[in-house]
This record gives sequence, C-alpha cells and structure tokens, in this order.
Amino acid sequence: MDWKSKRAEAILEQALVEDRATSDVTTALTIDPGLRASATVIAKQDCVICGLGSIDRFLEIFARLDKRSSNRFEVINHPEMFDGVRVKQGQAVAVIRHNARAILACERVILNLMQRMSGISTVTRAYVDAVAGTKVKVLDTRKTIPGLRMFDKYAVRCGGGQNHRLDLSDGILIKNNHISLGGGVPKVLARALAERRPGQTVECEVRSFAELEQAIEGGAESLLLDNMTPAQIKKAVRLVRERGLQTPIEASGGITLANIRKYALAGVDYISVGALTHSTVAVDLSMRLTAEIF
Repeated sequence: MDWKSKRAEAILEQALVEDRATSDVTTALTIDPGLRASATVIAKQDCVICGLGSIDRFLEIFARLDKRSSNRFEVINHPEMFDGVRVKQGQAVAVIRHNARAILACERVILNLMQRMSGISTVTRAYVDAVAGTKVKVLDTRKTIPGLRMFDKYAVRCGGGQNHRLDLSDGILIKNNHISLGGGVPKVLARALAERRPGQTVECEVRSFAELEQAIEGGAESLLLDNMTPAQIKKAVRLVRERGLQTPIEASGGITLANIRKYALAGVDYISVGALTHSTVAVDLSMRLTAEIF
C-alpha cells in the first residue's frame, strides 16, 4: 500500500478537513500548546490489524494544514507489528510521541480509518480460514464505501483475500443487467469477445443451467455462478469439467461464514463475498494519552 500516493493523501487530507482538525476548539481551550504526549493505540478485541501506515501520513498532513503544528513526531511499531498481523485484546499496536494538541486533533480520524480497515481484514481472515484446506480463493467485490475503495481492497489483502476488479475498467464481467439489456448471453458474450482489448479476459455471470450452457457454447473464459445452492454449484462444476474445460469458476450470492465451506467443497475456484466490505463491523480500537515529562 502506497500511503504517499496522491490518491491516498487526498483521501486522508479530506478526512482531516471534514473533521475540522485544525480548529479543535476543545483542545485549544484545555491543553497547553507546548505539551508533548505519548499516545498508545490499543486493540480492545482480538482482530487482524490494518492501517498502521496511515498514522504517519495523517500527522504529516496535519502539520502541513496547521502551520502552528510541529512536524517533529515519532510513531513506534514493534518489529513484529504490521498490517495483517493477528493481535489480542489489550495489545498495543502503535505508540505516537508528538505534540499533545496535534495527537488529539488527529485521534478520531486515525481510529476511524484503522477500525474500519481492521474490521475488513478481520472478517476476511475469518472467511479465508473457513475454506482452509480447499483450493478456493476468497475474493472481494466493488461493494465498497465510495472514496475508500483503495483502503477497503488493501484491507482485504491484509486479511488473506484477493481483489476482484478494482474498478469498471479492470476486467470484463458480463452481469445479469448486461445480459437483459444486451439481448441475451450469446449476443453480449460474442460482442465482448470480438471487441475486447488484447489480454482482457471475459467473465460471464450465469443464473441458470440454460445460461450456463449458453456461456460455455459462447466461449466464456471465466464463469460466475450467481445465487445458486451448493448442490447446484456442484452440478454446474461437473458439467463444465466433463467437457474437459478448465475454465475458472466463481460462486457468489448468499454466501456467508456459515455456508462458505459447503460452496468451497462444491468445486469452485473462487468465491466472491460482498460482505467483506459492504457490511463489515469496525473493530474496537482506542488511544490512550499520557503527558511526557521532561
């Protein structure tokens, strides 16, 4: 993850601007401007931590936005603490040494982002663990928070999952609305295969065995079996493999932690789970500050 990229910096800066971090009236009225503090970020539950790199960047950007703020700070991470690591409840994940006013001004945005990213990494790891021992790879979707996709997708990778499409330009995926509006599987598939750019793979979503047959006959290079039961998935995989085809097969729709292993054992190569990002629960992190005594 390139935390210094222009896109990442723009998102982090907007978070500080949204919170009016440079106009923290409570801190200005209660905290001496010269006070330095140590702030410890603590996991209040077992989780997979993610977003550690954002701490430095938030503080650097804040120093640029607030000309009164010093850029003299230190973020200390244990050598074994990095994004994707499992941590225990009560474990310290980072220590910040900086001007107290600057830490307090950035506290909420740092925790907000890290809590969400760690929540995504944690639930992704649970799904990945649920299919352990099978060949299945767990994929995310484009069901991300607008503006935060690069962070959401990075968090999935830190949890052991893989990214599907990053955006609409990143691969061809013919879905049910394309099929309905474009005149059916044979027509839209033929057009996509004929007009794609070199190197692009054409994946086709199917919702029935009739559409599956059409997709196979039409030369789909990857298949997405949508909203089928594990039994239907197993039958569909058999139909494809009996023809000697090694076409990658993905399952999606209605897949949860409770049933993902059944889908994995049905023989698919990939399982995409929108819940990794669209309804993740943020993990509980806190920041404890103490004044530094010189």
